[in-house]
Amino acid sequence: MDTRAIKRQLKIKTGALQRLLKENGLYAKEIGDLEIRREKFIADNREEWDIKNVGKLIEESKKMVQDTQTRMGRAALDLRDLVVAAKKQEALAEDEDLLKAEEVLGNANL
Repeated sequence: MDTRAIKRQLKIKTGALQRLLKENGLYAKEIGDLEIRREKFIADNREEWDIKNVGKLIEESKKMVQDTQTRMGRAALDLRDLVVAAKKQEALAEDEDLLKAEEVLGNANL
């Protein structure tokens, strides 16, 4: 792969991993919010349907967290492989896109 292609792929894969990290955080926050909401519904003696519906939403959000983590793992592996390839290119040794990719990989903690 030439230097331009590697830089382009670094930008794309870094952006994808950043988006997945954000998405995962939002789903995790949503789970917390929904659990608080369900507890409030239980405390307020809301209808059983309302409580069950919130429970379904929590389960759906948990599935999305698992899915996002799986996709995030794959994206991190792809980016890590690309970073290794980029480090072999002397022209990219201190490239801004390479440094950003390494930073995002560090944030992913994978």
